[in-house]
Amino acid sequence: MKIRTISFLFFLVLFLAGCGQVEQSEKLHKVGLLVPDTIHDQVWGTKGYKGLLKIQSEFNVDVFYMEGIEESASIKSAVKEYDEKGINLIFGHGNQYAQVFNEIAKDYPHIHFVCFNAAVYGENVTSLNFNANAMGFFAGMVASHMTETNNIGVLAAFEWQPEVDGYFEGAYFENPDIKVHIEFTQNWDDPELAVMLLNEMLENDVDIVYPAGDGYNIPVINTLKEKGLYAIGYVSDQSDLGENTVLTSTIQHVPELYEIVARRFQDGQLTAGSLFFDFEDEVISLGAFSPLVDEEFQRSIENHITLYKQTGLLPNQQ
Repeated sequence: MKIRTISFLFFLVLFLAGCGQVEQSEKLHKVGLLVPDTIHDQVWGTKGYKGLLKIQSEFNVDVFYMEGIEESASIKSAVKEYDEKGINLIFGHGNQYAQVFNEIAKDYPHIHFVCFNAAVYGENVTSLNFNANAMGFFAGMVASHMTETNNIGVLAAFEWQPEVDGYFEGAYFENPDIKVHIEFTQNWDDPELAVMLLNEMLENDVDIVYPAGDGYNIPVINTLKEKGLYAIGYVSDQSDLGENTVLTSTIQHVPELYEIVARRFQDGQLTAGSLFFDFEDEVISLGAFSPLVDEEFQRSIENHITLYKQTGLLPNQQ
């Protein structure tokens, strides 16, 4: 296990040249990131790394990261190393960190632990949660509007993902005659199984799929592209995989969320427990639309999102 630090001097020079120095916080000392796989996956892990860099440039603090940290023993060892370096804010980039963080947080009262999508307890453990139901709802609206077969699919990792129900609800709001096909991989990162389930789904005349799993969505989208079918991107703006394939994307702006969390920590306002973030927090959005999506519908769904930000009510609740 190798701990990696990112040079602070380079970012400090850029920051000073750009807009002047920000006063150093007395609360935020050093920040550590743990990722289960790699920061080079171009999806979830990369977003965590970019969030770490954003904290570094915004708050002028040293930051560190470790890759491939997923098992209980390696998480505990990594936390111990981070503690020895004086790190007092640790991001575990996934829900697999919650159990260990809950267990050891009392031994590190001077460190605040942050993870994602999990039940947490203790005065210094926080779970970050995207409101994925709304994200899925608008994805479902787009898919339902654009389908030519009235058969669309969502290929998710787990049954508990809120975006699955959201996708179903949004699809039926847009088109009551739609049929939604749902499959689960039971794993965030199993591309082979995901593509196998996709092919089974396509046998049912499905022409648009929402691959709601960051570890396999790229191979799924590429398979759809090869077959001349369509996708809704997930987590990142994936229009670069093909604007005539990716109709739009549901984006989770993880770097911006990292900055929000760091600022709350610096200001002494980061609370323990589960925190929820949504479109109104500017950490979720729809990505670029494919030119295949008619402009009238684009304006319509953008208006729905604006109303949702203002009222907290999805279109089927208004």
